[in-house]
Amino acid sequence: MANDFLSKLTVGIFDHLDDDGRDLAQQYADRLTLTEAYDRLGFHAYHIAEHHCTPHGRGPSPNLFLSSVAPRTRRLRLGPLVMLLNLYHPLRAIEEICMLDHLSGGRLELGIGRGALPVELGYFGVAPDAAQERYVEASEIIFDAMRGGTLSHHGRYFELNDVPLTLLPKQRPHPPMWIAAGRPESAAWAAANGANIACVGPASSVRGVTDAFRLHRAQIRNAGTRSPFIGLVRAVVIAHSHDQAVSLAAPAYERWLASFKFLYDLNGLSTPPFLPLTFEAAVESELCVVGTAASVRDAVLDQVEKAGANYLLCQVAFGNLPLDASLYTATAIQSELMGDLSRKIVAT
Repeated sequence: MANDFLSKLTVGIFDHLDDDGRDLAQQYADRLTLTEAYDRLGFHAYHIAEHHCTPHGRGPSPNLFLSSVAPRTRRLRLGPLVMLLNLYHPLRAIEEICMLDHLSGGRLELGIGRGALPVELGYFGVAPDAAQERYVEASEIIFDAMRGGTLSHHGRYFELNDVPLTLLPKQRPHPPMWIAAGRPESAAWAAANGANIACVGPASSVRGVTDAFRLHRAQIRNAGTRSPFIGLVRAVVIAHSHDQAVSLAAPAYERWLASFKFLYDLNGLSTPPFLPLTFEAAVESELCVVGTAASVRDAVLDQVEKAGANYLLCQVAFGNLPLDASLYTATAIQSELMGDLSRKIVAT
């Protein structure tokens, strides 16, 4: 059963590019080294989050960082997960999207979203009560713009009159789309718009989202023949022994957690109820999967299957994990979860 399920599983990488406590230029260099390894090992894609004014995201311009990833990789697909459309004028967004798709040779995976923390949007003057409506309007403009021609739009937040669209994405009709889906309602929107989804949380709760996604997709005519990616995000640390993995993962999670909480603490906000506040709670809630290669393999396969996912998004670099520890984890994932797939890639 496990082998049959494994044959259907695709594996990618998710990254917050959160503060590791070292020089920023060195952290960028180490992450670029990791992306080269992801490419060599056969991971499907590298997805990076967008955050602002917080150590939780030292890559506040994902497209800029990904433009450095593109020439260092050959097969690895790449993209923001997600690009916060509330912080871009739609014309600026579509131009960056088109540029990155061409710079990467048509490897862009485009995640879009509203932004989860109103404080971040507020620093840019976006009011919380306007965020959802503004995001929906911007996303509609993005979809229209990727068709080409001239663009006109008359909405509440944007006014565009016969704008000539001189750039189009390399992938037609547009790059694969992604959203982060935490609720069945988000899954329904993704299904209606032909997007892939990425989910965080215990497998049992994620299953409600993935079931809703499949149900809504089945009800849509002309949904296409390509099976969508239904992603499950997990922080993964693999070492020679369980104790060694814990000794690496526990302090790394505590540092990642402090970065996550930075803006909440600074602004006197309550942290989200889903956020595990200790490493032990992170393991219990399945956010972190830690151990030997064999034990991690069994755990993530079980969680992905229970969640109804088909795409495992591994976060192998977070907090103050050393570069060699992340490289070891990535290599072990390739060996335990991706061996057959990677051999097929190398053979071509």
